[in-house]
Amino acid sequence: MRLSPRTLCAAARAAWRESFPLEGRDVARWFPGHMAKGLKKMQGSLRLVDCIIEVHDARISLSGRNPLFQETLGLKPHLLVLNKMDLADLKEQQKIMQHLEREGLKHVVFTNCVKDENVKQVIPTVMELVGSSYRYHRGEHAEHCVMVTGVPNVGKSSLINSLRRQHLRKGKATRVGGEPGITRAVMSRIQVCERPLMFLLDTPGVLAPRIPSMETGLKLALCGTVLDHLVGEETLADYLLYTLNKHQLLGYVHHYGLGEACDDIASVLKRVAVKLRKTQKVKVLTGTGNVNVIQPDYPAAARDFLRAFRSGLLGPVMLDCDLLQGRSTEEEEP
Repeated sequence: MRLSPRTLCAAARAAWRESFPLEGRDVARWFPGHMAKGLKKMQGSLRLVDCIIEVHDARISLSGRNPLFQETLGLKPHLLVLNKMDLADLKEQQKIMQHLEREGLKHVVFTNCVKDENVKQVIPTVMELVGSSYRYHRGEHAEHCVMVTGVPNVGKSSLINSLRRQHLRKGKATRVGGEPGITRAVMSRIQVCERPLMFLLDTPGVLAPRIPSMETGLKLALCGTVLDHLVGEETLADYLLYTLNKHQLLGYVHHYGLGEACDDIASVLKRVAVKLRKTQKVKVLTGTGNVNVIQPDYPAAARDFLRAFRSGLLGPVMLDCDLLQGRSTEEEEP
């Protein structure tokens, strides 16, 4: 018999952590400053561009964006595309829009580029923005050039491919992948539409040179903006578990058939590993020599837990719930 989420919560809430330990973690190590080179190249291409499309992950709608995009490229019309809407809990979408508008972001589109949801809104919105701005460099040329920016692995290339499917009935022009760093250079122009004639520039993902808080860094890492091993797969899995429990998002309990919610990552990963039959041989030194012992493969279980979250198998999740509820956990660190 399946227990309701309410029952599961009541049974486990007393033991849940009220905060996640952040001491001793070095966020700068995860986000090296070499990405400034990519931003410089983007600046060099600005004179060719009519509009900036910034793509970001809808699960972190209010955090983790690179402020340098608006500061450096801000003279151009700007559209924010919040992608992966299918993976985000958007019950508070109106609050998200209001929050972003207070930050000066009035033009926002939520998309799912895998299934082409809402992608048809993008080009008309770009045309509206360009039409209401002065095109410094273009004269009377009919074609438009748009730069696509964003932090790594938010779906910039997927957006370009989706626009091509929608407007040109053509396949992939750019490589996509589930790891950050697939796009490594500012590319040549890619046509995405015939009428109006529009070209897009794909760009490499560029993180902010300084992440404002450790928790913002963990959110970005959960969404795959850096390679997992730089943070630690088990650390990420632990932060994911903490977040899911904190917001009573207990899809992981049903997905792995755990029976009840739990806030101890070692216990959860052990049960996941056993369920998935992921074990490893470990040599243990005893008085009579080395003995091979079969143990749960905790790293493999952590990888599966993260993969299930990122593919939506644990249900839609909003990682910025605290910001939406006005309880900021993003206090800037010294």
